[in-house]
Amino acid sequence: MKKLLLATAIGALMAGAASAEEIKMGMSLGFTGPLESMAPGMAAGAEMAMKEVSDSGLLLDGSTIVPVQGDSTCIDAAAATATVERLITAEGVKGIVGGMCSGEAIASLQNVAVPNGVVMISPSATSPALSTIEDQGLFFRTSPSDARQGEVMAEIMMEKGIKTAAVTYTNNDYGKGLADAFAAAFTAKGGTVTVNSAHDDGKADYSAEVAALAAAGGDALVVAGYVDQGGSGVVRAALDTGAFDTFVFPDGMVGQALVDNFGAEIDGSFGQNPAAEGEGREKFLEMAKTAGFDGTSAYSAEAYDAAALMLLSMAAAKSSDPNVWKNNVMDVANAPGEKILPGELAKGLEILNGGGDIDYVGASSIEMVGAGETAGVYREVAFDNGEMTVVGYR
Repeated sequence: MKKLLLATAIGALMAGAASAEEIKMGMSLGFTGPLESMAPGMAAGAEMAMKEVSDSGLLLDGSTIVPVQGDSTCIDAAAATATVERLITAEGVKGIVGGMCSGEAIASLQNVAVPNGVVMISPSATSPALSTIEDQGLFFRTSPSDARQGEVMAEIMMEKGIKTAAVTYTNNDYGKGLADAFAAAFTAKGGTVTVNSAHDDGKADYSAEVAALAAAGGDALVVAGYVDQGGSGVVRAALDTGAFDTFVFPDGMVGQALVDNFGAEIDGSFGQNPAAEGEGREKFLEMAKTAGFDGTSAYSAEAYDAAALMLLSMAAAKSSDPNVWKNNVMDVANAPGEKILPGELAKGLEILNGGGDIDYVGASSIEMVGAGETAGVYREVAFDNGEMTVVGYR
């Protein structure tokens, strides 16, 4: 009898081992390009969630997660498409955290991910165009649309008494989408946009662009650009010429790199980027500190949430096939169910494995609306005494 029980137990263990997989998860992020200073923190956030799930041994009979990085460059659609194609066809990933920037995310989604039936969850592609794209249920994002950011930015500016503003935006889907969303919201609130003009990244001198902005005038200059590229170039030229002394910085500009670049020169300026408050964010920051990276880095929390949502959705679907688990993302992300915070992915897996429901809150207070959109919370920041401080959340 003992031999029979032992044989049965060994057989069960072998069956479990046989059904476990090595699940490759892709990351298409701009490790080079205009936001390269943000990419390492985002990758670290995503990989922390993957490790947490792997270490639990609770996903699909003890499957392990293997992260595979790819460089989207953030602005080169062809390079991003090639990267995603490699991740899918050569590496065989079961999901992709990315893209990082809107234009390349749109290109790689339409050209590669949708035709191959692979889910992409972006932590940071915020163009309103992604809200209506034909994605066959394969695209989600853990950061809110810039339609919402435009409203928040206009609200903050009106509260500060800024009634006129010049706008410069990086010449791509992200920049134009955000600039147009802001202009519509600001005008609706009674503000005046004096000029709404594009700038190209990669230039050594932005004095001509700043001269045109200065000619139009305004109480402040809204810089919807990239902190590692033309956005900082425009700010530098504006400061050097004295064209503007108050700047409004959306998410692509908000980060430590901005403080490093300008210090006290931008005192009195302000901005906002997606970031939640509360227990979930605090737990994530503690985990990031232990893991050895800066959890306050822009979109690192959203990247953790993107990876966590993918893996929890696999557990809910009992499959790593993206064409199957894509149907579970919205259920995992929303009520009803037990709330799951960072560091509690094993708990979430246990509940799902038992047939229960979870409501994934995560590090960025995930609440999905519409077709894979996140409602979103924004962190308002101010620049004083050469430092960036958090003012509040909206």
